Amino acid sequence: MLLQANNITKNYAAHKALDNVSIGVKEGSIFGLLGPNGAGKTTLIRIINQITGPDTGEVLLNGEKLQQRHIYQIGYLPEERGLYKKMKVSEQSVYLAQLKGLSKRDAEKRLKFWFDKFEISAWWNKKVEELSKGMQQKIQFITTVLHEPKLLIFDEPFSGFDPINTQLLKDEILHLREKGSTVIFSTHNMSSVEEICDYIALINKSRKVLDGSVEDIRRSFSSHIYEVIMGSDENPSDAIRVQTDILESEKLERKNMWRIRLQEPNLNSNALLQTLMQHGTIVEFREMLPSMNDIFIQTVKNDSTNEE
Repeated sequence: MLLQANNITKNYAAHKALDNVSIGVKEGSIFGLLGPNGAGKTTLIRIINQITGPDTGEVLLNGEKLQQRHIYQIGYLPEERGLYKKMKVSEQSVYLAQLKGLSKRDAEKRLKFWFDKFEISAWWNKKVEELSKGMQQKIQFITTVLHEPKLLIFDEPFSGFDPINTQLLKDEILHLREKGSTVIFSTHNMSSVEEICDYIALINKSRKVLDGSVEDIRRSFSSHIYEVIMGSDENPSDAIRVQTDILESEKLERKNMWRIRLQEPNLNSNALLQTLMQHGTIVEFREMLPSMNDIFIQTVKNDSTNEE
């Protein structure tokens, strides 16, 4: 594990922000830190960044207890953005890079590479206040990754972005992982979680209520619902219904083609396919796994119900 947070508890007056929370982030992975507003995600991120400290528990980076010197190995893009509006983009970007240990010469060289890559070189000598909100976010993304830290933390990185620029950042985050970076990614956009996250932890009301790989979690919430497209001269649903539960059947525009949705908790996919093949030609077959959005809502609701 590149990062381990072990048994973290944090209280603010009468409010418990984190209650014995532990997470492990594998090197070279993208880890989604999820939860409703006020669940404790930002508190955990602030502890990892040494902005505040835990009441109990510890954070390890590469097996070492987190210390001030480790801050140079972390890049943090907070949800609440903040740039000095009267400064030139180039001056501010160089300044932020120097805070992370880069020389002015190295900072300018790396910045020009990223500005060219994001096609924003024309803004080099503009003041920050002349930039759109999306453009300012691009600048902050660049200054977050510029010093090539081992651990990158992005808190709602796509907030305010249009679809094109959202995809641009997603592609860059995936590319950074390919190059060896480890990413903690906090968002409310569950479709983004499915697209880019390898692992997740879900925090609700200060406690961790779910964690694991995205694929394993989706399979663990499976309702054993399958969708099949098959060729048959007649609707195969009546014959199939004798052996399994048909949820929906639809004739497609293509000749003798049918889409059938069914639920079968007792047979594995191979056995189910063998059953279906007796009634027509299989063209497509897939299990309809629940989305991370559905899992998020179900887990939070169940956790709240259990407390009542």
